[in-house]
Amino acid sequence: MSNQILKMSKSQNSNRPVVITGMGTISPVGIGAAAFWQSLAAGRSGISVVERLSNSALPSNVAGEVKDFTEANARKTLLKPLRKMVKVMCREIQLGVAAASLALEDSGINLDEEDRTRVGVEYGANHMHSPPEVLQDGCVACVDQTEMRFDYEQWGSAGLGAMEPLWLLKYLPNMPACHIGIYADARGPNNSLTLAEASGNAAVGEAYRIIGRGSADVMITGSTGNQVHAVKCIQAALWDELAESPDSAPETWCKPFDKHRTGQVVAEGAAAFLLEDETHARNRGATVLGTILGAGSSCVVSRDGTPRLRDAMANAMRAALKDADVTPADVGHINAHGLGERAEDIEESLAIRDVFGESANAVPVTALKSYLGNSGSGCGTLELAGSLCSLREGVILPTLNYETPDPECPLNVVRDEPMATANKVFLNINVTINGQASAVVVCGA
Repeated sequence: MSNQILKMSKSQNSNRPVVITGMGTISPVGIGAAAFWQSLAAGRSGISVVERLSNSALPSNVAGEVKDFTEANARKTLLKPLRKMVKVMCREIQLGVAAASLALEDSGINLDEEDRTRVGVEYGANHMHSPPEVLQDGCVACVDQTEMRFDYEQWGSAGLGAMEPLWLLKYLPNMPACHIGIYADARGPNNSLTLAEASGNAAVGEAYRIIGRGSADVMITGSTGNQVHAVKCIQAALWDELAESPDSAPETWCKPFDKHRTGQVVAEGAAAFLLEDETHARNRGATVLGTILGAGSSCVVSRDGTPRLRDAMANAMRAALKDADVTPADVGHINAHGLGERAEDIEESLAIRDVFGESANAVPVTALKSYLGNSGSGCGTLELAGSLCSLREGVILPTLNYETPDPECPLNVVRDEPMATANKVFLNINVTINGQASAVVVCGA
């Protein structure tokens, strides 16, 4: 079935099939593809009590934290070629660039032998926020000492002057793609996408299309996100539904599609891939990890401003399947958004049933946020990486903490143990609270 689908994709969708030849992951369960997969295969969760920042005032002290990643170590290892620039990278940018460096290393590509104008970057990122302490000096400079209040009109003249000169460069969401372009001396197309959780699949889809239309031979793509952050965590508590289970171990808090789910768990992480034109990859003897078959996206919001997540996800899935020229019956599993929020999981379940119809009762579904938490823009590519790793072993990963099926989420959720599979085709889907959805169809190697 998989070979037949690949042939269809080559002949009908593009004269330039696009393959994945490198993968890099910076995640709460491990740094690098080998450590990442070992933890997932062992059923280990990366969700725990936050250690990197004071959590006493945060809405939740539980998150998916990348505990082994520090700026000091990154300067000496993953980010060594850019060590002088690390000072103008916030943590989110550091995670993204480090993941890209791992993907390049994993691919075995020698960029000195490439036409650099045919090597590009397509990367997704969150809106990035300064930690409160970074703004402290600027805010103090704007205090009206007579009335003891913050004077907004003083920010331009007094506040900015008290900030560190390169402050803004550390928090621009286009900077991961910029730094990766510098790191790889990639002089081809360079684009950034800021679509929250929908960023990862959208970035991979755009990189796939850039190669498909002949604008590049090689694309570095992926996404990065950090919600283990005071401002981000507070935003999540205000806009979303954070998991609460104080009497249970932190690793059990995220339980997508389970009847007793209580909300999402914030996280951080990044994943990157090297995509190549198939002929280019074959000519250099690259190892193929998978093939991008199709991509789709959608945003649906009612006229009154209400996001329609069900419709957005269904549209994105249909578009990706159509682009890949495959039917729902051809899909071996769905790697779901699986946020763990009560209403959003129901919306996703309905969207899957809208697209897959009766086959929704049979197609296996996994939700890897149960291992990784929700890193915002970083989640989609980390989840894609999880399916690629598992399919190399001929299995679909189970959803952690799925114990009590919810009648309102009638899906075939993989649970307890990995499920053996011979079907390498999977659908990866993500959505934002604002109604933006993106999906990719991939065939693992």
